[in-house]
Amino acid sequence: MYSPDLAPIADSLAWSSLVAALPLLTIFITLGVLRWKAHVSALAAVAVALAVAIFEYDMPAHLALLSASEGGVFGLFPIMWIVLGALFLHQLTVVSGKFEDLRATFHLISEDTRIQAIIIAFCFGGLLEALAGFGAPAAISGVMLVAVGFPALRAAMVVLLANTAPVAFGAMAIPIITAGTLTGIPYEEIGAVVGRQTPFLALFVPLILVFVADGRRGVREVWPLALTVGAVFGLAQFVSSNLVSVELTDVVASLSGLAAAVLMLRVWKPKGSAEAAERLLGSPDSGTDSGTDSGTGTRTGGSGGVVLDTKKELAQVAERAALLTPGRITMALFPYLLVIAVFCIAKLVPPVTDFLAATDRKIEWPGLHGAVDSASTVYTWQWLSSPGTLLLLCAIVVGLVQGVKARRILGELVTTVITLRFAFLTVASVLALAYVMNLSGQTQTMGHWIAGTGAAFAFLSPILGWLGTAVTGSDTSANALFATLQQSAAEQAGLDPHLMVAANTSGGVVGKMISPQNLTIAAAAVGLAGRESDIFRRLVGWSLGLLFLVCLLVGLQSTVLSWMVSR
Repeated sequence: MYSPDLAPIADSLAWSSLVAALPLLTIFITLGVLRWKAHVSALAAVAVALAVAIFEYDMPAHLALLSASEGGVFGLFPIMWIVLGALFLHQLTVVSGKFEDLRATFHLISEDTRIQAIIIAFCFGGLLEALAGFGAPAAISGVMLVAVGFPALRAAMVVLLANTAPVAFGAMAIPIITAGTLTGIPYEEIGAVVGRQTPFLALFVPLILVFVADGRRGVREVWPLALTVGAVFGLAQFVSSNLVSVELTDVVASLSGLAAAVLMLRVWKPKGSAEAAERLLGSPDSGTDSGTDSGTGTRTGGSGGVVLDTKKELAQVAERAALLTPGRITMALFPYLLVIAVFCIAKLVPPVTDFLAATDRKIEWPGLHGAVDSASTVYTWQWLSSPGTLLLLCAIVVGLVQGVKARRILGELVTTVITLRFAFLTVASVLALAYVMNLSGQTQTMGHWIAGTGAAFAFLSPILGWLGTAVTGSDTSANALFATLQQSAAEQAGLDPHLMVAANTSGGVVGKMISPQNLTIAAAAVGLAGRESDIFRRLVGWSLGLLFLVCLLVGLQSTVLSWMVSR
């Protein structure tokens, strides 16, 4: 049985951590500096991880390759299966002709594109994160932003930034439940502490979204609603996680934020809505968007691209909105109402949840199971309970209800698979990288080195969650990697284990936006496959800045603000 040596380089955690970081440095440098295609960067990083595992960590080559194979399969199913279902659903709404009605429907709620970004990416995206997670929010809300006229690059940035504060409680609080299971700390207690950290992110994220969408001018004109939605969302997170239900926290917060937006729009109207739409739709996006946005047929401005006739475009949207009937609005929203209904039933109705869970199949990975010490090598095939399967079934129902012929539905499924072929390769490679680093001990080496920083660990602990999520694309996986390490390090340093385990979760939420896996999902959703490096370069600063704020908050909560997390 292979047992990882956490300090294989000169018996030094510091030197070993430097070597263990080489795969991550490879993917970040090639993606962010050299601007390689995401799948090429991921494959290069996998090669480096395999080399480090075999030659420095003395992991048998066949075990290293089998680790990569399990990770690659997990990347394809369930993760890319979810993305396929989401984009297939979207594509059927396009071919049915209902997508333009959806755009006009959001125009009725608010004609301000910046407010539409908050409602779609933050509120609706948060609800999708609560119910599905694993890339579904970026995929679905990304195409919806393109529908209301966002240039592809800004749409991708907005949905990835929005998918921060909800992540900790995503998929019915699976990250927190995982941490509780591994540490033995009641997950309700961990969730309560997380609910006193992530609301501070929620408060500012809508403002950041508006800044990304329309700069400082947009913030000056829309800040009252952005701040209100963020405050209500954050307050609802706190109340639900501490007093109601950890599992339902994001559902409560997202619906509360949406209700706050709708109610406020009854008594307050933003300034400069038309001008903002013209700036967004008609101006080249710093040379970054050109060509046709995925699924909409809309030409976007860019270097050498075609700039929209914005006045004509806006007039057409307004004209279509004026002609909408309740029936057309219902049909336009039907795909997403169906998704919410199906996921609520699947996640919240115990008999249905139990039935779906009973269909899961546990597979002991051949040649790997039992060969690596203290590692989970059992692959779960969620052929029916996976959010991807539920999305695929919803898509077929939507297509039939909206009048798409069965032959066309099948054709669109094949087309979507072909469109996502490089995204499949990228995500499979990223998860292969994560599994090799995890099973060989590379990730744990870096974690133990950070955990050995003594009193400074309280400030640095969120970095572990950020690192784990950036590598795997999942806050759940980050907790699976580091929750017990956070607990033991906290006990050694005389810190509150509840706080440190919660810090791992909260730190992870701001790492998700730069995970290659999620960059690929967002890029594919908005029609920018292969442009992940552009998105990464624009988001990495936000990710690091928010990480610093989380580190500062946790550091203060371990000292002068300890009353905030007292139980």
